[in-house]
Amino acid sequence: MSKVFSFTGSDDFFTGRSLYPNPKEAGLFLSLGRQEYGYKPLPKRSRVSVPFDFSGEKWFDQKPETTIETLPDECLFEILRRLPEGQDRSLCASVSKRWLMLLSSICKNEICSNASTKNGNEDSDEGYLSRSLDGKKATDVRLAAIAVGTASRGGLGKLSIHRSNSDRPLTDVGLKAVAHGCPSLKFLNLWDVATITDEGLVEIANGCHQLEKLDLCKLPTISDKALIAVAKNCPKLNELSIESCPNIGNEGLKAIGKLCPNLRSVSIKNCPGVGDQGIAGMVSAASFVLTNVTLESLAVSDYSLAVIGQYGFVVTDLVLNSLANVTEKGFWVMGNGRALQKLTSLTIGSCPGVTDVGLEAIGKGCPNVKNFELHRCAFLSDNGLLSFTKAAPSIKSLQLEECHRITQLGLVGVLFYCSAKLKALTLVRCYGIKDMNLVLPAVSPCESVSSLSILNCPGVGNSTLAVIGKLCPLLHKLELVGLEGVTDTGFISLLESSKASLFNVNLSGCINLTDAGVLCMVKLHCLTLDVLNLSCCKKVGDASLTAIARECPLLSDLDVSSCAITDAGIRAIAHGDQVDLEVLCLAGCNSVTNKSLQALKKMDSLQGLNIKNCKSLSSRTVDKLIDHLWMCDILF
Repeated sequence: MSKVFSFTGSDDFFTGRSLYPNPKEAGLFLSLGRQEYGYKPLPKRSRVSVPFDFSGEKWFDQKPETTIETLPDECLFEILRRLPEGQDRSLCASVSKRWLMLLSSICKNEICSNASTKNGNEDSDEGYLSRSLDGKKATDVRLAAIAVGTASRGGLGKLSIHRSNSDRPLTDVGLKAVAHGCPSLKFLNLWDVATITDEGLVEIANGCHQLEKLDLCKLPTISDKALIAVAKNCPKLNELSIESCPNIGNEGLKAIGKLCPNLRSVSIKNCPGVGDQGIAGMVSAASFVLTNVTLESLAVSDYSLAVIGQYGFVVTDLVLNSLANVTEKGFWVMGNGRALQKLTSLTIGSCPGVTDVGLEAIGKGCPNVKNFELHRCAFLSDNGLLSFTKAAPSIKSLQLEECHRITQLGLVGVLFYCSAKLKALTLVRCYGIKDMNLVLPAVSPCESVSSLSILNCPGVGNSTLAVIGKLCPLLHKLELVGLEGVTDTGFISLLESSKASLFNVNLSGCINLTDAGVLCMVKLHCLTLDVLNLSCCKKVGDASLTAIARECPLLSDLDVSSCAITDAGIRAIAHGDQVDLEVLCLAGCNSVTNKSLQALKKMDSLQGLNIKNCKSLSSRTVDKLIDHLWMCDILF
């Protein structure tokens, strides 16, 4: 007991100091406060008599949090339409897909007037921006984002949609968003979007009154209803292009002609529902404004061409392709209509009704034609071509493709009758043009022709080139492509007849040309030659490249693909002091090896290099070229 009464508490009991070295640790559990010396028992916890509910319902159930997302769409719509135009609307559209779609459904006239502040941008609807969606990018959500985002950034002026997302196809909802948010839209191009119907295009017509150009292609569900809506609501429409839309017929075209006073250009292709009534109604209604007309693969007859010839007062460009039901009478009536006095460009292709009689009538009725193209006219002969050129002496460019009844006599006649203004002559796959031993009379040459192109006409040989050389002595551009019958003799004869300087020469596929012909060309035209194509001239080799490197200071584009070129020719080009090449094509030159690496590296001026199918060039050499010529676009 003495020990107990004499105990001071300094040995085994704590004083009033903290139990923890760090005072902050004590605060995590309890506050000891001020301690006195001595032992004090802990107080007992008071007993709670309230029963405890172990079910957990009252402890863990919380009242649901009230947010703006719980509002129905109607209320949220009223809130969002009071937002000012500009950045605030774009930021709100980023909150969720729901907000984006609601914002995109708000029309301009539904925005509260007191909130329609444009943040200092008074020209937000001028239509400065353009957007293009292709494939997977073409969805309703993307269109809604474009409609909201472009409203305050200059306004959407051009929209092109090519194909649609197969998983989430574009529907009328996307077009509605554009119609509501992009009243500045001026150009709309819809291509191969089968899920768009009349409803979407009607919304565009109702909301985009500034529309000027409309291009519809491969839309199977679009009908006259949509076209009539465009005609009624888009008076500024000046260009219309429709292709492969089977449900569009005559009524839509007639409405466009009557209600669009600014219509300038119309192109209708492969629309089986379009007939004479639609074409005639449109052309006659827009007779004083329509300048460009294209009709292709339509079930129209002679009546449509007769209307064009009677009402095409201001038509300057006319394209008629694959009109199987149009006969010789249709072209004859069109020419005798005498309304196509302002026609300057005429293209006719795959029309069985084009004959000598019809073409002569067109020439008389269209005396101011400058650009004339005939494609696949099987019944046209030399007589019809010559009659046309006599009646239309203003022709500057003439192209004949697959007109197999045209012979060398017709070609000579064209050069004779059009000697005053003809500048460009192109012949493509005309199998009737063959070498003939013609004795030319003493006629003046056609000194106006500066461009001659003969492509894949197998009958053209040395004799034809000799005749052309005498009739066309002032050529600047010469294309002789795929003429296997041409040899050095005929080519040199044409060159020696030339009194002008050649700038652009294409001899690709002339497999019988050799270095002798190329050396003659370099000798006569070295100071002006700019573009030279010798691809697939398999008998042309290093001697030609050496002469080019030494004599052609202005050459910028050289194509020697699939020629007999070796490393020696590449070294000659690389060391040519006067050569400053920008484009060099060596595709298929298997004799060019890794030894040409250093020579190719020296061509710092190259902007394009084609070394495809050069099997003797290793991948390591190609990598080194890519690293060194880092500014050059290399194809390998």
